[in-house]
Amino acid sequence: ERMAHLLCELFIRLEAAGCTSDSSCEFPLTQTELGETLGMSTVHVNRTLQELRASNLIVLKDRTLTIPNLQALQDVALFNPNYLHLDREGRHLDANEE
Repeated sequence: ERMAHLLCELFIRLEAAGCTSDSSCEFPLTQTELGETLGMSTVHVNRTLQELRASNLIVLKDRTLTIPNLQALQDVALFNPNYLHLDREGRHLDANEE
């Protein structure tokens, strides 16, 4: 759930910045860096990524992350992008605009 949440947040933020192509984005992070970010061992990171791949929620290949079904990954992560305060064009919203 933590890994899926991080991947959702990174993708949504990159999408807002115009750094995605369809359902893909560059993903230069290593498993060690992911583990340090999430407080997980690299073994647990590897296992978690394998589970997400096996569930067809992500594809990681050649330092590219592809999310075939973002809504499905968001459901697994219990991710709600509203807390990022971004509109559809990626602008930050003021509290009064929400």
